[in-house]
Amino acid sequence: MPIRSSPFFNMDSSALLSLLRHTGTSMDSKNSKKSSGSIGGGVLKMFKLIPMLSSGCKMVNLLSRGHRRPLLKDYATTGTIFGFRKGRVFLAIQEDPHCLPMFIIELPMLTSALQKEMASETVRIALESETKTSRKKVLEEYVWGIYCNGRKIGYSIRRKNMSEEEMYVIDALRGVSMGAGVLPCKNQYDQETEGEMTYMRARFDRVIGSKDSEALYMINPEGSGQGTELSIYFLRSH
Repeated sequence: MPIRSSPFFNMDSSALLSLLRHTGTSMDSKNSKKSSGSIGGGVLKMFKLIPMLSSGCKMVNLLSRGHRRPLLKDYATTGTIFGFRKGRVFLAIQEDPHCLPMFIIELPMLTSALQKEMASETVRIALESETKTSRKKVLEEYVWGIYCNGRKIGYSIRRKNMSEEEMYVIDALRGVSMGAGVLPCKNQYDQETEGEMTYMRARFDRVIGSKDSEALYMINPEGSGQGTELSIYFLRSH
């Protein structure tokens, strides 16, 4: 695959190319099976409708009630994208919806900007660390350069500890395996200044390319139809 065929042509990384080839192979094999699910269909369509939703929805209010059991149980990784309507987007990754995130970061991107990106057929978010040591696992790095569909949008630092607001979101979605919607704000001030808290949660195939590269490929339920493909890449350059 020529490097310039990828949205990340400015990131010269053999590890990245290997992960991108995995995407194409995965999609080809899934398209050959009529009964298989597509990557990035129904859940992303729900995320696009978030501007039309409000915290008055019954489904949203049910999310904040007590302990819930997960809708689906498997070994897929859980990824959550959330943020205030007028604020920036957060990305949280959990091995299990009932566990604390093993990775959480505030992306240098507004929620509204990400929703616009979702209108395209492919959304690829890449996080690149320029750390010179490989003693840590790639997801344990702190400073990241962030790319969205090939454009560098800034830098972010992985959170060591979650804020009260972030903990509220993770706890509210503990029993949710996948879906998109709006959560009630904890206080009226946040809702008036930042808008309501929106979220999209999905399961991802986690692929470890090497000690310096990992990727997450969004999984959708069977029969959800074709839609946007969402992939998240973690790369450590040397």
